[in-house]
Amino acid sequence: MIQSSIMLTNDKLIRTALKRNLEIDHKNDLHTKIIEELGLTHGAARVDIAVVNGILHGYELKSDLDTLMRLPEQMRIYNSVLDRITLVVGKSHLHSAIQLIPEWWGIVIAKMTDSNGEIIFLNIREPEENPHKDSLSIAKLLWREEALAILEEINQAKGVRSKPRQMIYERLALVLDQNTLRNRVREYLFSRVNWRSEKLHKLSDD
Repeated sequence: MIQSSIMLTNDKLIRTALKRNLEIDHKNDLHTKIIEELGLTHGAARVDIAVVNGILHGYELKSDLDTLMRLPEQMRIYNSVLDRITLVVGKSHLHSAIQLIPEWWGIVIAKMTDSNGEIIFLNIREPEENPHKDSLSIAKLLWREEALAILEEINQAKGVRSKPRQMIYERLALVLDQNTLRNRVREYLFSRVNWRSEKLHKLSDD
């Protein structure tokens, strides 16, 4: 029996419903920020929704109308940066997705209800701590001036102030232990106001 396209999930429906649920879950938490399309490693990939609080939790959405073709490359980048990752997937992709993603990724099915066409979420597997984080990739979540400001604070900016951003990130990843680096990165992600300037930062950094 051919599944009616009316009952297939799409990115917009899943994104809207998931963001609403996350906002409800964290409505009383002043130390949580929800960010859509968070760029990782300078835009090499963008995780659909990121929740920033005590950890950096990324949610990647794959609706019934999407494909999984880009997922392996996205996984490589996500695994280097995010503390936890949950794949939110249309039920048509569930079995294929399970074969692709690591066991520590969380899995949630996004399903269209028959009654009113709303999205419901079925939790299949809770995410676990990412064992593969890379300090240099984490540092690249920062804008150049943010990374340099941290180095200035700890008197480690000498010799890199006028250097390309890659050298600044390398210095930061070298002089800070990963837990401290993760904490500082989350502080900057949480406090940023003008996210629209991200593209300008990329163009002007080097």
